[in-house]
Amino acid sequence: MRSAADRETAPAQGAAGWYEAADEPELVEHGAVTGLAVTGQGEPGGAAYNESAGALYAVMGALGAPMVPLEGRWWVEDARSPFEVPREEWRWHLFLRLPDGTATIDAARAEVCSGLPAAARVQHVSYTDGRCVQVLHLGPYSDEPASLARMESLMKAEGLVPHGLHHEVYLSDPREEDPAKMRTILRQPVR
Repeated sequence: MRSAADRETAPAQGAAGWYEAADEPELVEHGAVTGLAVTGQGEPGGAAYNESAGALYAVMGALGAPMVPLEGRWWVEDARSPFEVPREEWRWHLFLRLPDGTATIDAARAEVCSGLPAAARVQHVSYTDGRCVQVLHLGPYSDEPASLARMESLMKAEGLVPHGLHHEVYLSDPREEDPAKMRTILRQPVR
């Protein structure tokens, strides 16, 4: 493995690069992106999560924007490892990236609010991950700890520490039942 002095961070990635990652952990740079977000708490796939994801997709549809993969930024408010914290205590920002130049979401949010009250919580936000370690995780979410350990090894070898929320980009449908078809980008901002 190359040292931090020898390894270069891949250049900032545009829209296409946002949804790409290598099978091995790598250092990349991601600039600012804007999109729709909802913040909440609860287990992945639980009622609050599903209601929030549905609200995001409804507002995205009302905007007439192209559908993109769902993303999640995750954390726990606990000193323990997230894997030791009950999943109903997990916190998240669910996110759908908008095309560059989307000015406002107010009309689209108002359009869907009457039929979907959770849409009132949808916000137009910007995120900047900056320098990250990322990897393409193949397989079920329950196998993510092995991919995260590989990312942690690269961070340790490069003298990097986490600097921001754990970020996941769900390239396959989160409801996919065949583990062989599941593809998720795991991304950790670092410094």
